[in-house]
Amino acid sequence: MDKRWCTACGCEFLPRAQAPHQRYCAEPECQRERRRLWQQTKRRSDPDYLQNQVQAQRAWSKRNSAYWSAYRENHPEYAARNRINQRGRNAKRSTAGIAKMDASNGMPFFDDGLYELRPLEGLGFAKMVAWRVQITVLARQHL
Repeated sequence: MDKRWCTACGCEFLPRAQAPHQRYCAEPECQRERRRLWQQTKRRSDPDYLQNQVQAQRAWSKRNSAYWSAYRENHPEYAARNRINQRGRNAKRSTAGIAKMDASNGMPFFDDGLYELRPLEGLGFAKMVAWRVQITVLARQHL
């Protein structure tokens, strides 16, 4: 069998006879790249696979809830670099600000009634599933 050039590293390799269309050499980094690209394509083309991956990630996060806290504690240079980078990301979005999960104090700032919600485009970053909307009073109800 003829030698080929690895798609990942560009080195020449001899493909296995059992894999006639082999495009990656056996180096661990090249195999890791091959799997990463396969997963990326699979997530885009198979909604069931994507959902399974999301569920697996959530389950792992639940089982290892202290992982990132411990990681930041054990890697202070990473935490410091991330804080600096986050300040830069926030500064780029400073015109819109950042919405927090607990931004509301729980007290309604408008009367009971029927309202219309409209999304406002291009207003920057919000954490989690926060929406920034314009509220227009269509009718008021007085109890």
